[in-house]
Amino acid sequence: MGLSKWVFLIFAIHLFVAKHISSNPVLSPDELAQIPVNFLDVAKKPEIRDWMIDIRRRIHENPELGFEEFETSKLIRAELDRLGISYNYPVAVTGIVGFIGTGEPPFVAIRADMDALAMEERVEWEHKSKVPGKMHACGHDAHVAMLLGAAKMLQEYRHELQGTIVLVFQPAEEGSGGAKKMLEAGAIKNVDAIFGLHVSPAHHIGVVASRPGPTLSGSGFFEAIISGKGGHAALPQHTIDPILAASNVIVSLQHLVSREADPLDSQVVTIAKFQGGGAFNVIPDSVTIGGTFRAFSKESFAQLKQRIEEVVSAQASVQRCNATINFNADNKIIYPTTVNDKDLHEYFQIVAGNMLGPQNVREIQPVMGAEDFSFFAEVIPGYFYFLGMKNETQGPLESGHSPYFKVNEDVLPYGAALHASLATKYLLQHQPSPKRSIHDEL
Repeated sequence: MGLSKWVFLIFAIHLFVAKHISSNPVLSPDELAQIPVNFLDVAKKPEIRDWMIDIRRRIHENPELGFEEFETSKLIRAELDRLGISYNYPVAVTGIVGFIGTGEPPFVAIRADMDALAMEERVEWEHKSKVPGKMHACGHDAHVAMLLGAAKMLQEYRHELQGTIVLVFQPAEEGSGGAKKMLEAGAIKNVDAIFGLHVSPAHHIGVVASRPGPTLSGSGFFEAIISGKGGHAALPQHTIDPILAASNVIVSLQHLVSREADPLDSQVVTIAKFQGGGAFNVIPDSVTIGGTFRAFSKESFAQLKQRIEEVVSAQASVQRCNATINFNADNKIIYPTTVNDKDLHEYFQIVAGNMLGPQNVREIQPVMGAEDFSFFAEVIPGYFYFLGMKNETQGPLESGHSPYFKVNEDVLPYGAALHASLATKYLLQHQPSPKRSIHDEL
């Protein structure tokens, strides 16, 4: 397991803790910077790397949708039991919250999502999904494996930790807001900060990318049923055509961004669903349309939601139709904007830069994708980043939510090491001030 480096890592951490209770610093900045490097070296050892790969493949073969991750959760609990890590279960149906360290402050959390997507895998390989119509097409299987990899390393020197690391295995990120449910269940009670990551096919292996402030947009979904009066297509005068009304609604909704939003305030309204009619010569009684809307500020998001409702109702009325609109279709909930804490951004740049080199820590523009990690980051300082896995020599990687999505498993040690480094150094740098005794006062 690279014993000499492993011993140095423990020794370095022990010395750094001592530095906080002594006026005589004993560890240089260069030695502190070596801690993330050592974590990465350990994570790349076959006994850690191959273990993570095996876990990731077992989860990939048996994908489960949001709040249905019972077998995934069982696998995680079995590994935590083998490692001797205590945990709470169930949390938000299938979620797990593990604990490593003293059980005392400070508390820092590292998080992974567990759920898969409802799609058929098109990648032909030995560990292809065995469940028809379900696939890990967003890398959550890798996220779980990396968090377990971090847990395995951290548990090895749990007695050296000066505080508590909280492992958050979260269900139902894909639209159902599992983070919100875990928050309500008290998953991050007493936690001072939380870190999360997502694998990225857009960035090279060994590269991380993020930004301070708004990073991922707030996201909502809507579905509208526009009702008219059906009839024969040759006699439209005897009908109230919901297809025409829906078409006008869609065109008008596009004006919300192009004519009502500040060009410097990024927003999106997209209609991606249109269902109506089943024959070439019959005007249907109703049409269903649906889509998503995105924005980076609460004010812009609320304004978009209000205007979508007004436009759908008004444009349907112009065409003599009625409209009902639902912002909770298929139990999807509204996700707030993911806002990265600025102090944690500076901290992340230092830790990731120590591990990967400053040139491999990139700052990106805000992304219109959404993440329910945002629920955590609304209540405590949070930081979410992208972990590159692109390697041209292994062929192109498809983006998430594609049936051809693949994970470059070389990324697993990087994620595990970053989780462990961010959590460990956070504890070291946020030690509570020692209480002064009456004798000290005198």
